[in-house]
Amino acid sequence: MFKRTLTGTVVGALTLGLTLTACSSSGSENSSDAGGTPTVKIMVGGIDKQIYLPFQLAQQLGFYQKYGVKVVLSTESDAVGAEDAMASGQVDMAGAWYIHTIDFASKGKAVEGIVQLSGAPGEREMCANNSGVHSPADFAGKTLGVTDLGSGTDTLTEFIAAQNKLSTDQYHRIGVGAGATAIAALQNGKAACVMTTQPTVTAIQKRGIGYSAVDLATTDGAKAAVGGLWPSASVLARTDWVNSHKDAAQKVVTALVATMQWINTHSAADIADALPPAFTSNGAVTKDDYVTALTQDKGQFLPDGIMPADGPKNVLATEKLVGVKNVDSVDLGKTFTNEFAQAADKTLGITSTSTPAGSDG
Repeated sequence: MFKRTLTGTVVGALTLGLTLTACSSSGSENSSDAGGTPTVKIMVGGIDKQIYLPFQLAQQLGFYQKYGVKVVLSTESDAVGAEDAMASGQVDMAGAWYIHTIDFASKGKAVEGIVQLSGAPGEREMCANNSGVHSPADFAGKTLGVTDLGSGTDTLTEFIAAQNKLSTDQYHRIGVGAGATAIAALQNGKAACVMTTQPTVTAIQKRGIGYSAVDLATTDGAKAAVGGLWPSASVLARTDWVNSHKDAAQKVVTALVATMQWINTHSAADIADALPPAFTSNGAVTKDDYVTALTQDKGQFLPDGIMPADGPKNVLATEKLVGVKNVDSVDLGKTFTNEFAQAADKTLGITSTSTPAGSDG
C-alpha cells in the first residue's frame, strides 16, 4: 500500500536476524519442505510500520511454525508495491490494504482479502503548527502530503476532503513518502499536513513539528472521521491461488489470528519487546516512543480477523466519492472471505463478538 524502503538500520537487522528474502519471479506456489510444510511468500507494504506489525510478530512468536507453515517475509520497495507483486505472482500474498481488492475487481482481476487485521486505516493527518488546519474543512488552499499519488493515503485524503465539500482543485496533493521524508516535508514547509502512520506520528509530535488534526488510526477515530469502520491492513491473495492452496492459506490465517489475540491480551511494551530492536528504535523514535505510539493506536487491530459488517461498503463508498471508475459493478462478496478467519477462531477457541460482513458466496 505504501511505497517505502527500509532504513539502513532496519535493513541491517533484517539481514542479520530476519527471514526476509528477495522475491523470485517463479513464486512459491508448489514449495514445501521434506516434511510437507508449505512455504508461503508474503510481501508487506512496509514491514516495520506499526499497522503491519502482526506479520513480523507472528514470526517472532513462532506462530507460523506452530500452525504448520513456513512464511518468508519481505517488504515492498519503490520498485514494486506489495499488492502488485502479489497480483503478478512474484509472491503468494500481500500485506496490504483491503481497498486494493476493489481496485483490482474494477479492472477485472480477482483478488480477495483472506483475513482482516485492522478496522481503521492506522493513519493520522499530521499538520504543521502554523498550518491552521484542524479538520478536513480547513484543507482549502493547502498542500497536503500523501505517501504517493494513487496510494491509499491519497484516496483517503480525497475522501475526507470530499466529505467536507471540497473538490480536488481546492487543495494540492504531493507525494512525500513516509518516515524521514514525510517529516522533512512538514518541517520544511513543503506540505501543510501529511497523512502518515506510527511511529512517524510520534516522531513528529516529539520534535514539536506538528499535531494530529484527524484521527484515522483507531476504530473510534475512523467512526468519527469517515462514519464507520474502515478496514485497511489485510492479507490479500489472488483468488485462483487461494482456491488451489486452501490448506496453506488457512495455516497463515490461523497463525495471524493467534497473533492478533496475543496483541489483544498483551501490553504495548510486551509487543515491543517481542519485535526486532530495529523496528522499535531508530533515528526517528526511541523504544519508549514506540510503546507510547502503540498504546495510543493498538485499538485498530481486530482480535478475531473477521471482516466487520459494513466495512466493505464503507471502503466502496470511499472509492465512489473520489471518482474511481468501474466500481459500481464490483461484487463486494468476492473481494473478501471470512471462511479462514472463522475457522481459525474455532481452532483457537475464540468467541467472536463481531458481526461478519456480508456473505462469502
